[in-house]
Amino acid sequence: MRAAIYTLGCKVNQYETQAMEKLLTERGHIVTDFSREADAYVINTCSVTAVSGQKSRQVIRRVRREYPDAVVAVCGCYAQTAPEDVRALGVDLIAGSGDRTGFIALLEQAVAERAGRARDGETVTAVEALDYARERREFERLPAGGLSGRTRAMLKVEDGCNNFCSYCIIPYARGPVRSEPLPEAVRQARELAADGVREIVLTGIEISSWGRDLRTGQTLTDLTEAICGAVPGVRIRLGSLEPRTVTEDFCQRLSGIPNLCPQFHLSLQSGCDETLKRMRRRYDTARYRESVTLLREYFDRPALTTDLITGFPGETEAEFERTLAFIRECGFARMHIFPYSVRPGTPAAEMSQIEKAVKEARAARAKAVAEEMRAEYLAGCVGRRYEVLFEQERDGLFRGHAPNYADVYASGTDLHNQIRFARIVSSDGERLRGEIEPDGADETSAESNQTP
Repeated sequence: MRAAIYTLGCKVNQYETQAMEKLLTERGHIVTDFSREADAYVINTCSVTAVSGQKSRQVIRRVRREYPDAVVAVCGCYAQTAPEDVRALGVDLIAGSGDRTGFIALLEQAVAERAGRARDGETVTAVEALDYARERREFERLPAGGLSGRTRAMLKVEDGCNNFCSYCIIPYARGPVRSEPLPEAVRQARELAADGVREIVLTGIEISSWGRDLRTGQTLTDLTEAICGAVPGVRIRLGSLEPRTVTEDFCQRLSGIPNLCPQFHLSLQSGCDETLKRMRRRYDTARYRESVTLLREYFDRPALTTDLITGFPGETEAEFERTLAFIRECGFARMHIFPYSVRPGTPAAEMSQIEKAVKEARAARAKAVAEEMRAEYLAGCVGRRYEVLFEQERDGLFRGHAPNYADVYASGTDLHNQIRFARIVSSDGERLRGEIEPDGADETSAESNQTP
């Protein structure tokens, strides 16, 4: 079987796609590019916003139209939360956000049955494999790493969320918190290192909750220390953090680890306390500010990144102005900004809504501030020296990432999957231009993880 997978959404979806690729190849199948002819097309969907759902439907329709004889299989959060919408698009297999191993087995079956029925002229009826996500209690163990030759790999260490923020559909799509036990996470990290992976991103739906269901007393800090220590030659990068995760203990223990990347994504959503209360977030701006202060105290110029929702129900112009002032105070290196998107079935969907034009105008204003902050952060990188992990060549330049996740472009020969020292000579506000230093150059002045 030739199979192709299209992935929408977060790093967890990316990890699960990589796992499905590995499962397919282990079972003797061929994974091909989504633009090429295949026996089966898998769309791994997202439902975090209305736009995500719309994109999922668009991809499904396009594949069904362009490859009418192929199996079209849909999985992921959108299929989990809106199976009736997926069903209406005439697909062959519908699964949700769990049991990826079972999904691959059903995909094999669907390809075989579709071929047989096509010969007999029979109509193919969709197979559905959906569960009730809130009843999940076990962490699904999947193979990490995906196809060979990748520079960076995701390692999912947690799934599910118990927070139930008023705007968010994900707890309904993913179920409660389930954690990968520490020894197994360490084992998988070592396997990835042995496969040549140079950077591992610890990811999950809410990794700050890692370990709560295991009842061992261990926290994300313990997990991070263990994985960093197990693979000292591999960079470790943390996924999105709940701000309350960043404590004095967290910073004291992790700031001295040389292979931990000093880039921290602290979820914000709003810089106004009244809005945060309506969102049912579990922190206020004072606690968020404390996290920012601690990270900058213990790490030398860390890259702080975040998410922001504009136009949340009830957000006044004065509240939005407070948010703008707060993000300026924090000085983020990068921001992801979204106009609020109604998610049916969540409490916020029943609140008084703000006009679309207002939401989008506020998003544009916030993005302008974010661009200024990003340009300022990158300008501060010029003249510094970083270890850059190079990944791919484009237009004669190799693209890579510094430990702070800044894009760095440099001239060189065959730099794929190499970590090289580069002196940053310029910034265009979006990316950095570096000059590769000769092998054997004095490394005593290199930036460590305390200086991204």
